[in-house]
Amino acid sequence: MTSIQRCGWVNLNDPLYVAYHDQEWGVPLKDNDNALFERIVLEGAQAGLSWITVLRKREHYRQVFDNFDPAKVAAYDGAKIDELMNDSGIIRNRAKILAAINNAQQFLKVQQEFGSFSNYLWAFVGGQPIHNTWSSLREIPPESEISKQMSKDLKKRGFKFTGSTICYAMMQACGLVNDHTVDCFRHAEVKAL
Repeated sequence: MTSIQRCGWVNLNDPLYVAYHDQEWGVPLKDNDNALFERIVLEGAQAGLSWITVLRKREHYRQVFDNFDPAKVAAYDGAKIDELMNDSGIIRNRAKILAAINNAQQFLKVQQEFGSFSNYLWAFVGGQPIHNTWSSLREIPPESEISKQMSKDLKKRGFKFTGSTICYAMMQACGLVNDHTVDCFRHAEVKAL
């Protein structure tokens, strides 16, 4: 019996990580602004930490961040910030919590200007995923020219925790780029979506 080949970053002993890789990572995420807002918040929360740390807290984040409804998050006040800072189910970093609220406010402005955040984000790749052909993890860059442009534009619009590396991780997670290595079973599957 042959085993399924996956990207080298997947911890095969962690079912949550395997499921994330097999079902979600790299799948084009379009026309779902709440899910895109979730990715912005979680990628920002992940800064300086491992992704699995955030992934394990994601369900709790969804509960306490009102299912990542940007209109609700944009209205969070001091009492809500204090509540979040005392919630051990999330990453209790004041700068990251404040960034989530700020980013929700900026997110709403982008929605107004472009009709949806999805329209805005996908315009960076011409509306179609970029399918890379990496042979190994060592080849995958931490950022790209597009993620640098995205970061610069998001920062100009007032977003926080949106550096080019965070933007590239979001591009990978949301399927703007297919960075599954070519030997991974998901590379061809994601390319066919």
